Amino acid sequence: MGKSHKKTQVTPFLLEGQFVKFLGKTDKKPKLLWVNTQAGERYIKLAKPLRDSLPQILKSGDQIEVSGKQKYKPKTGELELKAKTVTLKTPKESQEYEKLLQPSPKKAQASIMLCKKSSCRKRGAAQVHQAMNETLRDRNLDEKVAIKDTGCMKQCKKGPCMVLMPDKARYNEVAPEDVPTLVDKHFGSKLEPEASVFQRSTVNCGG
Repeated sequence: MGKSHKKTQVTPFLLEGQFVKFLGKTDKKPKLLWVNTQAGERYIKLAKPLRDSLPQILKSGDQIEVSGKQKYKPKTGELELKAKTVTLKTPKESQEYEKLLQPSPKKAQASIMLCKKSSCRKRGAAQVHQAMNETLRDRNLDEKVAIKDTGCMKQCKKGPCMVLMPDKARYNEVAPEDVPTLVDKHFGSKLEPEASVFQRSTVNCGG
């Protein structure tokens, strides 16, 4: 009689838990997500589109929901989880910000996601918003880059906070005088070739 071969089983999974930290090349593109769930610790492999964005967004202690595919290998008893989407379990007002965590099959529209909650407003979000409008208008980018208000980014003591798309670059403690450099860095050469004449410098913003 021939030997029976059990095939690897692939099924979808959905779990919730508390994000602990990234594993792998944490300073660049982490490969694994460490999550504490009610059933215990889970080490979840990240799909490539998530490796760029998540390190800029997730903080230790965040409550998250993870979905993807799980692969069970009967021969070894090993269960491998691979995340396709990761969603912050935050209040309704932060839903726009959560969308940044979802991998997109096509390039995202150029935009600036600016937190306008009370803590960021107290730290000058309105002045930063005004500087954005003026800078984009001066560089003829006001019709190519959208400014979108979003909910809390969970860095209230480091406001004003923003995320620049499609680079998914996050900046904290942004001052109005930082805005021209950030716009030139993330939008100038990509959307308006002649904008490269503007002088560029490094902005020391928290991220």
